[in-house]
Amino acid sequence: MKLFDVYPLFDIEIVKGRGVHTYDAEGTEYLDLYGGHAVISVGHSHPHYVEALRKQAENLVFYSNSVVNSLQQTLADKLGQASGYDDYQLFLVNSGAEANENALKLASFHTGKRRVLSFKKAFHGRTSLAVEATDNPKIVAPVNESGNITFVPFNDIEAVKAELAKDDVCAVIIEGIQGVGGVQIPEDSFLQALSVECEKAGALLILDEIQSGYGRSGKFFAHQYAGIRPDIITMAKGIGNGFPLSGMLISPKIEASYGMLGTTFGGNHLACAAGIAVLEIFEQENLVENSREVGEYLMEQLRAFPQIKEVRGRGLMIGIEFEEPVKELRRKLLFEQKVFTGASGTNVLRLLPPLVLTKADADEFIKRFKAVL
Repeated sequence: MKLFDVYPLFDIEIVKGRGVHTYDAEGTEYLDLYGGHAVISVGHSHPHYVEALRKQAENLVFYSNSVVNSLQQTLADKLGQASGYDDYQLFLVNSGAEANENALKLASFHTGKRRVLSFKKAFHGRTSLAVEATDNPKIVAPVNESGNITFVPFNDIEAVKAELAKDDVCAVIIEGIQGVGGVQIPEDSFLQALSVECEKAGALLILDEIQSGYGRSGKFFAHQYAGIRPDIITMAKGIGNGFPLSGMLISPKIEASYGMLGTTFGGNHLACAAGIAVLEIFEQENLVENSREVGEYLMEQLRAFPQIKEVRGRGLMIGIEFEEPVKELRRKLLFEQKVFTGASGTNVLRLLPPLVLTKADADEFIKRFKAVL
């Protein structure tokens, strides 16, 4: 049987990881400045994380959500304390797209309305409504075209107000920092105004923190720079350090009812063990603050390069924009300097390293980066 050929692949097989390094089948070491699309938060194969998974797997990997799973409550308690949202409600699923699907569905249930506002260059997932809310027509199939999504310009509150005035919007969904869109940061004043206008219009504000959340920005969630409290926050990527896990934080004003949402695998025992271990490591190693400190240090070094048009980011979510395409630069970093990086569009190199990155690791990256410029 052949694999369905939808991924353009680098001819490298990664078989091992430790901290901020990965190793291919030939034993070559790579500096990981991408973390597998921002997924690796506490580092590859962290001993505490590995031991937590091992111990849980020896007892129970899975049972359904028809019985009590106290690990879910433990995860909820730790997440509430770490994020500052201990008065919110937690619903666990498996992927970022699934979190966004459920968030949009929940907003429509709550408001009785069907239209959603999304933003230019947004990326919210590849399934059903999540992909329709993604500003990339190439990945939207005809079956996904419900007509319920309206795109408005990023950071344009007047455009949002004009759409909200039509009184048919159930939700406004926005990324804490646009990742695929080029590491674009919403203005704090825009998020503050967005929160106010959604409240006035009776629409729910959904913060997609799937890539920008979980400490990556130097705060637990990127929207916390603006001091707002959205109605729903979606999370994935770093929440399980590679184990499939995602979720929503849901305002106490939104009431649950039996059967409203559901999932087979979401919040299973092994996933919860992974999520709990991640939060324990966050606390033990102060990773949110480390993300802020090392990210600021790294961006300061990058801004000294005259070849770079602009450096954007918060914490360890960094976009490096050039006047020219970055494809060849990224290839040289990988094959000549053994560094994994990402890209956003044509001209932006994207850095999403594990949150355990140190200043010494940042210096090593700068040395290798300089060698290919």
